[in-house]
Amino acid sequence: MTASLTAGRESKNRISRRATGIIVAIAAVLIVALAIFMVTRGPDDSALPVSLGFSLNSFFIWIGNLTPLLQIPIVVAVFAVVVTIILVLVEFAPRSGAGYFWLRAAACFVIPVIAFMLLRPYQNAVVYVVAIALLAGALLFFADYRARAGTGYVFQLIIFMAPAAVLILVGLIYPALATIGQSFFDKTGKQFVGLENYVWVFTNPDGFWSVINTLIWAALAPTISIILGLAYAVFIDRARGERFLKVLVFMPVAISFVGAGIIFKFVYDYRQGQQIGLLNAVITAFGGQPVGWLDAQPFINTFCLLAVFIWTQTGFAMVFLSAAIKAVPAEQNEAASLDGASAWQLFTNVTVPGIRSSLIVVLTTITIASLKVYDIVAVLTGGRSNSTVVAFEMVNQQQRFQSYGHSAALAFVLFLFVLPLIIYNVRQMRKQKEIR
Repeated sequence: MTASLTAGRESKNRISRRATGIIVAIAAVLIVALAIFMVTRGPDDSALPVSLGFSLNSFFIWIGNLTPLLQIPIVVAVFAVVVTIILVLVEFAPRSGAGYFWLRAAACFVIPVIAFMLLRPYQNAVVYVVAIALLAGALLFFADYRARAGTGYVFQLIIFMAPAAVLILVGLIYPALATIGQSFFDKTGKQFVGLENYVWVFTNPDGFWSVINTLIWAALAPTISIILGLAYAVFIDRARGERFLKVLVFMPVAISFVGAGIIFKFVYDYRQGQQIGLLNAVITAFGGQPVGWLDAQPFINTFCLLAVFIWTQTGFAMVFLSAAIKAVPAEQNEAASLDGASAWQLFTNVTVPGIRSSLIVVLTTITIASLKVYDIVAVLTGGRSNSTVVAFEMVNQQQRFQSYGHSAALAFVLFLFVLPLIIYNVRQMRKQKEIR
């Protein structure tokens, strides 16, 4: 008898959880459908904006017209108010009691409405805003009520996560989706052109050379930086004055790309008559002819720019890999030495496998940095003579030519270049966690 009652209760709970999942799924689909319909519907120019009387946009415009001495305390005060509201809700709303129940209910329905209305003054869309907000509030309230951990648990969790989630949504997800959408429109952003912008990226000389040069940067910059950094790490660790030598190698890391570009602009300087560029001064001193390094093609100017980047990244690779080498257990080296391994065999069979995870981190970090490099190209060549890269050309198309479609397409191509590195890095981190 007891067993049958227990089985009945478990069956009921299973059904209720299934029903809860269905209700949550239906509400989520309705919210997404309403949001898509609201965004994609045709604009009504005759309709007046509907808002709370102010929005985040108007707030930032207002505060932007104030002096910095007033901006700072106002921003701090607004931040303090928001944090206080969050802490009060987290602390008191999850408690049991009729008053706290209504506090949770009010928060679930009022906060989404205020949040939607603050994001922008929706034109002739207040019905959609209220419907989305009410559905979101009802979904939150229902999920909180049905939580296994008890009423108030989901509410507390959502309130904790909401600020970070909103920042990620507004600052990362929405701009990314808007950029992808913009890449299918012309330079004005009004006429749909399909894949024409992507065809331009791979056929126009500016777009084509930006992709080719970016691939060269991504292939050579991390490889050469790691080889030099690893060599420095191995040899400097065994030399006298280790700290002093490491400081000398690491110093370029502290220099910004703009500063490094200005330094090497004097190194590569080319002119008629007396040379002030270090490289050409050396060449002419031995009877040679000066070379316009930053205009030399094909690829010579790209390699000159690449040298600047490698100069700034080698010190980073050295410090990171030096610490990893010192973490390799000495017992492994001693065991290999007793087996008759040479210095090169110790390095290739003991040291390198022992620092594999560090090599991956340095490789992906420098590769991502090389893919998004802008400053060095802007300072040294301005993208002339086929030396442009995707990151520079993306900004150049937007700022100089106001071609937002081409710029968005280049941005998405750059994202596709970076994405495999991020996926690979995440997989390696998961494998390391499983091993540990």
